[in-house]
Amino acid sequence: MTDAASVVPTLSVTGLQKSYGPTVALGGVDLTILPGEVHAILGENGAGKSTLVKILSGVVTPDSGTAALVGLPYKPQSILHARAQGVATAFQELSLLPNLTVAENLALPRLEKGRSRLISRRDNEDCAAATLDRYGLQLHPRAQVSQLSLADRQRLEIVRAMSKGPKLLILDEPTAVLSSTDWLFALIRAETARGTSVLYISHRLNEIRELCARGTVLRSGRSIATTDLRQTDDAAIFEMMVGSSLATFSRDRSRINRVTKSRLKVTDLHAGAIKAASFEVAVGGIVGVAGLDGQGQGDLFHALFGLTAIESGTIRIDGETVRIKSPSQALKAGIEVCLLPEERKTHGIFPTLSVQKNVTLGALGKVSTLGVIRRARGLKLMKSVAREVDLADRYFNFQIGELSGGNQQKALLARVLSTGARALLLFDPTRGVDVGTKQAIYEAIQRYAAAGGAVLLYSSELSEIVQLCDQCLVVYDGRIVAQLEGEEIEERRIVAAATGHLDRSNTGRAA
Repeated sequence: MTDAASVVPTLSVTGLQKSYGPTVALGGVDLTILPGEVHAILGENGAGKSTLVKILSGVVTPDSGTAALVGLPYKPQSILHARAQGVATAFQELSLLPNLTVAENLALPRLEKGRSRLISRRDNEDCAAATLDRYGLQLHPRAQVSQLSLADRQRLEIVRAMSKGPKLLILDEPTAVLSSTDWLFALIRAETARGTSVLYISHRLNEIRELCARGTVLRSGRSIATTDLRQTDDAAIFEMMVGSSLATFSRDRSRINRVTKSRLKVTDLHAGAIKAASFEVAVGGIVGVAGLDGQGQGDLFHALFGLTAIESGTIRIDGETVRIKSPSQALKAGIEVCLLPEERKTHGIFPTLSVQKNVTLGALGKVSTLGVIRRARGLKLMKSVAREVDLADRYFNFQIGELSGGNQQKALLARVLSTGARALLLFDPTRGVDVGTKQAIYEAIQRYAAAGGAVLLYSSELSEIVQLCDQCLVVYDGRIVAQLEGEEIEERRIVAAATGHLDRSNTGRAA
């Protein structure tokens, strides 16, 4: 029997540090990953996880500290150098090139050369088809990446990393846009059975517990501890991550029975993939939308905000029928959408503008006179909405692109709240943020609803819908196949409806 102490770690990191001027991104990280292990990295947004990934992937060079890969010094100078040594990364901020095909992206970072010419397109596509088949990804090799859903782009990013045959596979928030983990987890287990080690970064503790026996917690750029996750409960992990205990968050489901006035009422809506959708969101109500990838939930939100053409059906706000053909008409009707777009960095923020400018763009009429921005008004509004989302004043003048993902998400929610809209459409508002930021966003949503607002919320995390919502609409094949209320909202019923296995006697009211 092999002595565990004699096993050479796949990766060993000691005292890793990185600073950008006075800002310390990593202040000392130590961790060890064993062969065939799925090792978790846990921490809040801004804890140093992204910097650690960039260093191990060869994107960034550390200021000090050492790393060893299978016992040999590891100092990658680029992504190509890291891959050549056996480290492949599937990045959270996707590294695919949207103007290229699936096959061309799989062949990156370089298209293989024959003896005298580039490999033929047909050979490259045949190779891509074999790779896609091996990993169970049903995409056409000639498909343009820009035309793929974000979930399929994430899967392609993962497959490309796995196909390099790495010694160490780094997965950075790999399920942030995936509604099901079955495909990925099966691949991970197959990889580790062959001896591949996996560094797994996720804010979803249930996933981490399913995959990982050990995890390293980062806080403020330092490794706090490597812990046996089987012996450590969620409260203890959270306390290590933030240095304090997690406050209890609960939802008073009985409140829906006390609400009678409808704020948003949709009747027989046909738009894009959505067919005959009918539902209501009450004043003070939070209604969740659940569904697997590509079932039409995106078209529902886009239609309500004027981004997808409405073929038929009616929309009423406070009993008044409204016509919504553009976002400006939606705003006039009292709706504001926070798609917190699936790709926050490309569709949500203006990265070179300050946080304050990004936020107040949502309410220019409130902070300007005759088209001239009034600085005092802008600052007053900014402070007001920043308090609602727990965004620190010191970030106001930062370029928003410099903030962690969690703080960017808070700023986007603040932008929506600044409009004073009567109804909010929130599309996956906590995707890829840490548990502390999630709680701040939950509380902001609940305060908004309690003050008389109405919220329609899509989430890829079913636990979020269970925790936060009064009602849940389940979308399958473009139709709302179930409407769950109160205590009926639980994951088993949602999954049954979302996969087309609707038991009408036990799965809430059929739509």
